[in-house]
Amino acid sequence: MVGQGVLRECLLAEDFELVQTVGRTATGAQSPKLRELVQADLFDIAAMEDRLSGFDACFFCLGVTSAGMTEEAYTRVTFELTTRIAAALSRLNPAMTFIYVSGSGTNSKGRSMWARVKGRTEDALLRLPFRSAYMFRPGFIEPLHGIQSKTRSYRIFYAVLRPLFTLLHRAFPNQVLTTEEVGLAMLLAVRIGAPKAVLEARDIRALLG
Repeated sequence: MVGQGVLRECLLAEDFELVQTVGRTATGAQSPKLRELVQADLFDIAAMEDRLSGFDACFFCLGVTSAGMTEEAYTRVTFELTTRIAAALSRLNPAMTFIYVSGSGTNSKGRSMWARVKGRTEDALLRLPFRSAYMFRPGFIEPLHGIQSKTRSYRIFYAVLRPLFTLLHRAFPNQVLTTEEVGLAMLLAVRIGAPKAVLEARDIRALLG
């Protein structure tokens, strides 16, 4: 959902001249400034390296739910794929700002498997020689503008919870964000920077002023 949200904001932003998506399937979005790179095996970085240079920013929103996955399988997608692509990007675009969508509760020494793996991923990304790198840790995200999760269980969850969105925003203003707000905050982090490398939901909202 975050990927769809930030893609929408990038396409709407006048100061973003070219937007390239990288994924296993096409996004379905339409824009004169959109270029899509569709590749079944994202681990085959050599096959797409010639399309990865010349960019000022990367919004890395690829991710999977850890439900039903072993730590080894989850590590391969969450840690290995992310860090391999990021290492290539840092080599090809040393002046790039790299933004990684992590999650609230991420902790490399935490009890939860997903939190540990994402924590290790954050640590590795922050060591790469980007101009700047930010780890976004949003909590609850409300999808707007027709955006839906690709995970069926999440879609059901959001459909059930939809009548409570207004109440949740009022009760937890610093914990509940929309896909639009997260996307706009990511663009601001590229334009003007952020005060810290790891941003929790409260910090993401603070970027918006």
